[in-house]
Amino acid sequence: MVRLNRIYTRTGDDGTTGLVDGSRTAKHSPRIAAIGRVDAANSALGLAAAALAGGPHAGAIHRIQNDLFDLGADLATPGEDFEPSETVLRVVPAQVEWLEREIDRHNETLEPLKSFVLPGGSEAAARVHVARAAVREAERAVAALAADEPVNPAALAYVNRLSDHLFVLARVLNDNGAADVKWVPGANR
Repeated sequence: MVRLNRIYTRTGDDGTTGLVDGSRTAKHSPRIAAIGRVDAANSALGLAAAALAGGPHAGAIHRIQNDLFDLGADLATPGEDFEPSETVLRVVPAQVEWLEREIDRHNETLEPLKSFVLPGGSEAAARVHVARAAVREAERAVAALAADEPVNPAALAYVNRLSDHLFVLARVLNDNGAADVKWVPGANR
């Protein structure tokens, strides 16, 4: 269980931050940039959750927010051993598989796309689109980290699948796609 008695420690005043293994890294490192982007995506999901409170998708968003904390903990644990343990939290394939099942379940109610969809529609869908874009930024940051250091493959898959899930969820929130805002190419306006 996490227990925070003090919010500030002063240990980061030198521009470094601590990782799960006890090592320290620069606050501007690719690892911390990826963790920060995941946190920003989680915050965007919090805004979407406020619009979905009490609705049928609130529980899924809450689960995803918890999974994003798992992802942050995973990224804060350097190394090449991606097996979870009592002291190490890792994203696991079952979390990715849950997203895939949710995507498939939602897609059953949607008409196939015949146009690109602009981010918008209902307020709830627009907030989910903002979260989707933030997740894509997180994915790019995690991929950049993976180019230089080992990253859990399940973590990479999770953040990739999450943006797909949020795209489909936004369509569901737009009256199962009926209220999607379609892209109209410049020549056809």
